[in-house]
Amino acid sequence: MAALSVWLAQPRSVELRHEPVPDVGPHDVRVDAIASAISHGTEMLVFRGQVPDGLELDLPTLRGSFAFPIKYGYASVGRIVETGVGVRGLAIGDAVFVHHPHQSTYVVPADMPIRLPDGLDCELGVFLANVETAANVVLDAAPRLGERVAVFGQGVVGLLIIQLLRRTGVSLIMAVDPLARRRELACQLGADVALAPQDVVAGNIHGLSDERDVDLAIEASGSATALDQALGSVAFGGTVVVCSWYGTKPVPLTLGGAFHRRRLRIVSSQVSTIDAALQPRWTHARRLALARDLLPRLELKPLISQRVPIEQAAEAFALVDQHPERTVQVLLTYEPR
Repeated sequence: MAALSVWLAQPRSVELRHEPVPDVGPHDVRVDAIASAISHGTEMLVFRGQVPDGLELDLPTLRGSFAFPIKYGYASVGRIVETGVGVRGLAIGDAVFVHHPHQSTYVVPADMPIRLPDGLDCELGVFLANVETAANVVLDAAPRLGERVAVFGQGVVGLLIIQLLRRTGVSLIMAVDPLARRRELACQLGADVALAPQDVVAGNIHGLSDERDVDLAIEASGSATALDQALGSVAFGGTVVVCSWYGTKPVPLTLGGAFHRRRLRIVSSQVSTIDAALQPRWTHARRLALARDLLPRLELKPLISQRVPIEQAAEAFALVDQHPERTVQVLLTYEPR
C-alpha cells in the first residue's frame, strides 16, 4: 500500500510523493485522511524557509528537517480503517484528529488519534490544534471581567481568540487586521469593532471607551509592525501577549519611550507548554479536552475559505503564500478510498 504525501523540497517548492505505508502493529491504527489544514502561520514560515537553522522537529510524525526536504503539517482528520489487535478505545469508522502532515493514509500509535465529538462534521476537526492554541493564549492572557482587549491579526487563531474572549466577560473586543474580509469576519464572530492597522489610534480607540487605551493586547498576526503597535495600544501597566512565531524575521520594537515608563509587560504564549502558575491544576490533557469540547460550540465553518484536492497542493500553498486577502483557512481534501 502506498500513500500520497506532501513534501517541501526547498523553500516555496511543493512535491507530491508516493511512499509505502507500514503494516499496522498490535498497538497501532491506520487512518484514511478526509482533510488536512495548511497552517497559515507556522507552516508558511517553513514553506518560505524562515525557520532558524538547527531547530529540531517537534512532532514524531514529521519527517526530514527544516533544512529541507521536509514533510510538515499538524492538522489532519480522517477515519480509522484498521486497528491492531491490542487497541482499545478506538474502533474502525471512528472520526479522529491526528497531529500528522498532509498524507492520504498513515499508520500511527493508537494513543495519538483524538476521537472527535459525536455529530461533529469531521472536516471541522482540523481546527482542534488551533482551538487548543487559542485556549492556551486566553489562559496565558488571563483577561479580567470588564477589561478592554485588542487582538492584532485575524487569521484562524485570532478569530478563534475573539470567540473565546467573548466567553470571558471582557467589555470590549477590538480586532485589528489589514484585510477587509478578515475584519468583517471578526465582527461576525464576536468583535465589537474591527479596525485596519492605520486606524488604530493609541489613547482614543475611536471613541469606543471613555478610558484610555486597552488593558490587554494579543499579537496573533506574525507581523513585527503589529507587535510594536500592540505595545503602543495598551494602558499603563498593560500586557501584550505574543502568540505569533516570527521564525527568522527580524522584530524591531520601540522600547526607548513609553515602554518602560508605562511599565508594560510582554508575555510569551506557546502551546507546547502551560503557564507554571496554572500547574498542576492545568495539564495538557485537560487543555486538550477543553479544546475538543469547544469544537461543536464555536463558529468554525465560516473560517474555511478554500478546499483544494491534495493533488493540487502546490497551488494551495501558493494561494496561501501570495494571496492572503483571499484566504482564511485552506484545506487539502482527500478522495474517499
